[in-house]
Amino acid sequence: MIHCYKINGYNIVLDVFSGSVHVVDDVAFDAIEMYSDKSKDEIKAYLLEKYSSLDDVTEQDIDELFDDIESLKSEGKLFTEDVYANHAFDLKNRSTVIKALCLHVAHTCNLNCEYCFASQGKYHGERALMSLEVGKQALDFLVKNSGTRKNLEVDFFGGEPLMNWEVVKGIVQYGRELEKIHNKNFRFTLTTNGVLLDDDIIDFANKEMHNVVLSLDGRKEIHDNLRKTVNGKGSYDMIVPKFQHFIEKRGEQGYYMRGTFTHNNTDFTNDIFHMADLGFTQLSMEPVVCKPDDPYALTEEDLPVLFEQYEILANEMIKRDKEGRGFTFYHYMIDLEGGPCIYKRISGCGSGTEYMAVTPWGELFPCHQFVGDEKYSLGNIWDGVTNTAAQQEFKLCNAYSREECRNCWAKLYCSGGCAANSYHATGSVTGVYEYGCKLFKKRIECAIYRIVASNDNN
Repeated sequence: MIHCYKINGYNIVLDVFSGSVHVVDDVAFDAIEMYSDKSKDEIKAYLLEKYSSLDDVTEQDIDELFDDIESLKSEGKLFTEDVYANHAFDLKNRSTVIKALCLHVAHTCNLNCEYCFASQGKYHGERALMSLEVGKQALDFLVKNSGTRKNLEVDFFGGEPLMNWEVVKGIVQYGRELEKIHNKNFRFTLTTNGVLLDDDIIDFANKEMHNVVLSLDGRKEIHDNLRKTVNGKGSYDMIVPKFQHFIEKRGEQGYYMRGTFTHNNTDFTNDIFHMADLGFTQLSMEPVVCKPDDPYALTEEDLPVLFEQYEILANEMIKRDKEGRGFTFYHYMIDLEGGPCIYKRISGCGSGTEYMAVTPWGELFPCHQFVGDEKYSLGNIWDGVTNTAAQQEFKLCNAYSREECRNCWAKLYCSGGCAANSYHATGSVTGVYEYGCKLFKKRIECAIYRIVASNDNN
């Protein structure tokens, strides 16, 4: 399978199953596009007619082009066969170890963000804080079910986890003790809105947190429109200086400024550039996922604008890289030479199997976006996974589980997409969230283009 596309003057051909990327001229682009469906004589006749005004396109040139295409095929760099499909459903029968937990240490929040999928941190239930005892048991559960895996991931999530900070610190301390006993390595992540940040929290996070996710939607007017305090005031002026101070002290350690764009700011690149101009260099901006009738929901009419925005973003990143003031964008971080192993590319994030969310009272869900949905309550951290039927559904969430995915060129980059988004859009974890697919494919095209154009400019 191949994917051919044109962007900003580049003709790009992606060989899906080898991952090879080719930048070609117009003649080669047309030939490769037709190569699987037309005979060589048909292709030659078409090319000679289309490029008749170009004196340097001859029958001999086209024959040599055919030779080049066949050579790339024989080298496994073009029209590579799919050798992964027959292994995809072996995932259903695999023995699953758990490698990551998302600890909901606080089902409460000190902001009142309108688009919050977690209903202002309560997940459509009661406000609650995780106890240290539950947090410790969660780590015990993770260690017990991690098999021989050494590196384990733990995310502190909410609501707002800083509202239960002493428990977060206690869980981290307990994790460090378990490391010595069980020969494990905990990598902790903190997600915060920044309201309660102070120097003590910053110093602890910089020492103990492998990654930190800081929530900022970009420009003041955009951020304050939906990310308000419980009193209805914008939070931008309160948190931006704290975030800048945090990053100044953190240096080059892992972090992300994570924003959400909505129908209100389809020009979201201006929010990304604003964050970069504030001094933040590791950025992420996600499309809102909400009910279609919400006033800030993205629409089909927004898509052409969003596609253009992703191209604008790629071009600006190339420009800023050359100027020595570059930044990273989460969805453009793609490795054309290595990247994730094929198991990861097929199976995706591992929600419900390798990764689970833990509520303040120790209940297990496939991920944070399923919390509160009793259909997908998997069990608890004392008894383990008891709803094995639901877990089996998630073992089928992979790049080949849907017919639409089987025939999609992007499947080894999205791994079948987000199960939660599919569920909320279609009612099934193996459904297809078409809007998200369209955005994802555009991001991948732009990510590859950015690398190609950057290398070309070098």
